[in-house]
Amino acid sequence: MAANKPVRGRSAYQQLADDLRTDLAGDRYPKGVRLPTEAELAETYQVSRQTVRRAFHDLVAEGLVYRVPGRGTFAAPRDGRYLRRFGSVDDLMGLSLDTTMQLSSPLRRRVDIDAAGRLRLDSDMVHTLAFRRFHDDVPFCHTTVWLPPDVGETLAGVGQLTETGARSTFTIIGLLDDRLDSPITEAEQSITVAPAPDAVAEELACEPHHPLLRIDRLYTTSEGRRVELAISYFLPEQYSYRVRLRR
Repeated sequence: MAANKPVRGRSAYQQLADDLRTDLAGDRYPKGVRLPTEAELAETYQVSRQTVRRAFHDLVAEGLVYRVPGRGTFAAPRDGRYLRRFGSVDDLMGLSLDTTMQLSSPLRRRVDIDAAGRLRLDSDMVHTLAFRRFHDDVPFCHTTVWLPPDVGETLAGVGQLTETGARSTFTIIGLLDDRLDSPITEAEQSITVAPAPDAVAEELACEPHHPLLRIDRLYTTSEGRRVELAISYFLPEQYSYRVRLRR
């Protein structure tokens, strides 16, 4: 195992946890296989054992590994669903680590009164695109994104957003965070259960009106500007959502 290049804004334990998630998702450690010890990981990543211990703590909380006193840390059995913990904007950006997106509708300008209102725009013009997200070549999510016109223009040169069917590993907020003058620091989120719209059902290969998990996210920069509205539909058979609540 080699340590990946540090990601901006990620602490050492978060980077280590991300790398281990990627290894687990890629079956580097099949279920029941022991992961490297705290001492081994500390030496590989040039971090303290406390940092390794904190990364393991997060993975245990997510159900990805389990610890046996005196024996080590082992990969947990998986039920085939995609599982991730989302507790921060950085966690959402981390979707690029082990999933891919396939473009369903390329980036384009259009009038959308509702999306423009939620983004608090002066006009009704927005940029929009839609895509499916895959894990292990299985689609588990369909997302539609709306952006203010000037924000959408910053993505106009990204080739993977202009051709239907194009695949990539990035996230839209990750692309924006590298291009905006101020970073994305907050996401307002609402979660409901909704019947699958016909177009989404076709994309996710499920029956129309099949119950899906709908998550609306409105992303805001450090200056308080709304820069992205994303509405995602998740297949509950393929996706498990977990959030850690701390006091």
